[in-house]
This record gives sequence, structure tokens and C-alpha cells, in this order.
Amino acid sequence: MDTEPRTILAIGTKKGLWLAESTDREDWTLNGPHFLNLEVSSVAIDTREGRTRILAGVNDWHWGPSVLYSDDLGATWSEPEAGAIKFPTDTDTALARIWHLRPDTADRPGVVWAGCEPISVFKSTDSGEHFELNRGLWDHPHRSQWGAGFGGAAVHSIVPHAQDENTIHAAMSTGGVYRSTDGGKKWDPRNNGISAYFMPDPLPEFGQCVHHITADAADANRLYAQNHHGVYRSDDSGDHWTSIAKGLPSDFGFVFLSHPRTGGTVWTIPLKADSQRIPVDGRLSAFRSTDAGESWSEQHEGLPDVDYNAVLRDAAAVDDHPGSVGVYFGTRGGEVFASNDEGAYFATVAERLPDVLSVRAGTLAGVRQ
Repeated sequence: MDTEPRTILAIGTKKGLWLAESTDREDWTLNGPHFLNLEVSSVAIDTREGRTRILAGVNDWHWGPSVLYSDDLGATWSEPEAGAIKFPTDTDTALARIWHLRPDTADRPGVVWAGCEPISVFKSTDSGEHFELNRGLWDHPHRSQWGAGFGGAAVHSIVPHAQDENTIHAAMSTGGVYRSTDGGKKWDPRNNGISAYFMPDPLPEFGQCVHHITADAADANRLYAQNHHGVYRSDDSGDHWTSIAKGLPSDFGFVFLSHPRTGGTVWTIPLKADSQRIPVDGRLSAFRSTDAGESWSEQHEGLPDVDYNAVLRDAAAVDDHPGSVGVYFGTRGGEVFASNDEGAYFATVAERLPDVLSVRAGTLAGVRQ
């Protein structure tokens, strides 16, 4: 018979990486730290091609940032001698941080995307061992006008289209959402309807401080955005955006997750803005919609009634478990929570870790006995 699938959870923090493993997604075995005292700003778990590869965007305070990978669940780590991500010499630019790692779809094996600081997109075709700068975005005429969000100037979200390999969306702070329909050669701003209340023109072509974007499971042209004030949906691949914030206690936050199989099911974690950046009323909750943001319901069971720590954009994830989908997130207070029933109840994975920066989950097939 087949055993239950195992779930692996990668938790990147300000001072290292922890890995957790579970068969029921309620009781967890935690190991680490890996890369102790180094910032792990991004992680990814790639289960394509018949193996499990964990990717970590590690910021070494002496040697600088790079992507390291493990094919044995963290027992050993590898890194190209020259570094995985480097700016070409003609750019006269150094990599500051790897904000986001995104394996592409199952039918594009080997392709992994990286969103970086300064604002840039890199692409790997060898499962994250080497990356190449996307010159179309780097050489964009708008680049000199893109600014820095509170955490820095970076591409933090990359969404490859599920059916059309030539269509990619990227979001940056600050600059907004950009789309390419030719595989990354040319990028156009796609922010119509997204507010930038802090600018002289509150509805500019670009310049918005979008915090995160994701795509719907059933319709790859349906996108969601969590903004610096504003929660939005687009039904036409980013050409137009409409607010879906009604029913949420706040329209500020960083997290937006979409169900991997069920269209219209999404999660966000609202925060009290602007400078406070804590859960609304100090009550840590996720909010789920099953109708593409038309209505929202609070999910709080198992979460703290009092918590004043934010959840960052890359510090939340869903898994692809064949049963009920798991929902995960970590806080800046070092707490990590997991739900094995799509957010109905959350269990604690870890406590008192350093500031959680990145969380990703992967499902490992059960062993046949």
C-alpha cells in the first residue's frame, strides 16, 4: 500500500533556514538551522523532474547573495563556484538581495525565475544552478523612475502564465505590475485601476507600490494583487483592475495566496496600516474568499488572539497536497503556522525562530509498501 504523502516546509529567516517535515501536516519534525546567522530571504521547493530540490536565496554578509540548492532535503548544499546570480559587467551593478524564487510550471522543467534587488528578473533553465539577467526589464525606459519600497527596490512577484509560456507578469516595489507577452523581451506596465494615493496622479501608468500578485488556479488571465492600500482583481491579464477589498478589516498587507486547483479560492492576511503594520486589532487571522474576492471569511482557529507581528509577502504559501490543501505562514516574531484543511484550523510548526522572511511547502509522494 502507499503511505501518506510527506510534506516538507522550508522556513527562511533573518538568521538561517529551518526545514520541517510532516505526514499529517499537524505534527512536525523541525531540523536546522542551515546557514546559521545568514539571511535566507527566499526559498523554493521544486518537485518537478522526479526529484525534490530545495532552493535558498542566501545573503552572506561577506560574500554577498547567491542561490544554493539541495537535492537531499538539506543534508548537503551546492553552489556554482562563480555564484548562481550575477549582473553582467556592463551593468556596473551588484546583486543586493534575492527576494523571490519561482519554479515555472510542470511542463517547463528546469525553468526557475528569480526576482531581485535592485529591480531585476533573472531566469534559469537548469533548475536554478545558473541564472541569466532579463535584459528586457533591466533596460526598460521606465527603470530610472522606479523607486524603492520600505524594504528596498526589488521585483518580489513573478507569475508565469500557466498555458502561454511567452506571457509573464512581474510586480515590483515601487513600480507596479508589468507584463511581457513575448517571453520577456518587452515589458509593459499593467496598473490600470490600481491606486497610488501617495503620488500627484493617484492613478498613474506605473509607480504603484504593489506588494504581491498571484494568478487564479482556473483562469490564468485572472490575477490578484495586494497593494500598499488596496486589494484588487484583474479578469483580463492585468489590463484592468477592480477593488475586492470590501469585507476585509483592512486593505493593507503583503500576502496573497491562490488555491493550486480550485478557481476563485484565495487568501490574504490584512494588517493595520500604515506605520503600525500589525494584525488588525492585534488579532492574527487569515481571510479566505471562495468567490474570487466578492466576499471574505475570517480564519482564526488555532491562531493567537493577541499578536503584534506582521507576515511578510514571501513568508506564506500553499501546498499541492492531493487532498485538502495546506496553508502556511510565518511571522516576524518567529512563529510558523500550518493548516491541513485550507485554513479552517491552524497548528503551530515552530516558535521563537528569528524573523521569518520566506516560507514554501512541497508534497513528497508516499512510499509504496
